[in-house]
Amino acid sequence: MDKVALIAGGGTLPLEFIRSAKKAGDKVVVFALNKMASPELDKEADKIYWLDFGQYAKFALLLVKERIRKVAFIGKVDKSVVYDEKGQDKYTREGLKTLKDKKDYSILGEITRRLKQVGIEVIDGKKYLEHLLAEEGILGATVPDRRIEEDIEFGFETAKKLAGMDIGQTVAVKNKTIVAVEAMEGTDATIERAGSIAGEGCVMVKVSRPQQDMRWDVPTVGPLTIEKLAENKFSALAIESGRMYLLEKDKFIDIADSSNIAVKAL
Repeated sequence: MDKVALIAGGGTLPLEFIRSAKKAGDKVVVFALNKMASPELDKEADKIYWLDFGQYAKFALLLVKERIRKVAFIGKVDKSVVYDEKGQDKYTREGLKTLKDKKDYSILGEITRRLKQVGIEVIDGKKYLEHLLAEEGILGATVPDRRIEEDIEFGFETAKKLAGMDIGQTVAVKNKTIVAVEAMEGTDATIERAGSIAGEGCVMVKVSRPQQDMRWDVPTVGPLTIEKLAENKFSALAIESGRMYLLEKDKFIDIADSSNIAVKAL
């Protein structure tokens, strides 16, 4: 039996990780981020600690106490916490100041480097979540028409460039025009902005980074994503197969079909 620590952000993916790890016979100690992680983690974890993003010293002491040697990063993190110095201890503030920039990969890379210095490995969450990776093809009953296919192709190329620059991983397209681009505000806000700008018929394209490190910030979609697209009258969603997680696939496809949203995994 392995013992693994989970740094849990928002969404249901951390719950999926815990259930899968425990099914494999492993023990999961959760470090849940306050105001982000689901309260349901209390019921699922073998042991849980609730922490603020900037409590690095407390986190490090707990890792020693629990004799942790493996850590996974799973779940959404509100990046605005990087700018909230009041919630950060001196180690966090000093660490952030040494970075060349505040991009996601810069921050996650620094955390990984510091953990490695004390003998702790950041693992690929795919070990427990591989069954959630999206498979290539059309998902559901709605088949994209020629206009949608052209928007997908156009949006995919642009999204990959933006993801490579660590700006965001989602774009909204309509008639081969970029309507909205995701940055720090997140996918839901991008969807709403696109709907308010271009009305119905937009296509969302969400991709992984060109050099996606599966230990960090793996893009994820699920029922809440497709519900948000339906609310804003999108016509399609394109995702990337084998490099992003799809939550509650059956429910996801049911919502897509009932909303006439075409879903394609490239």
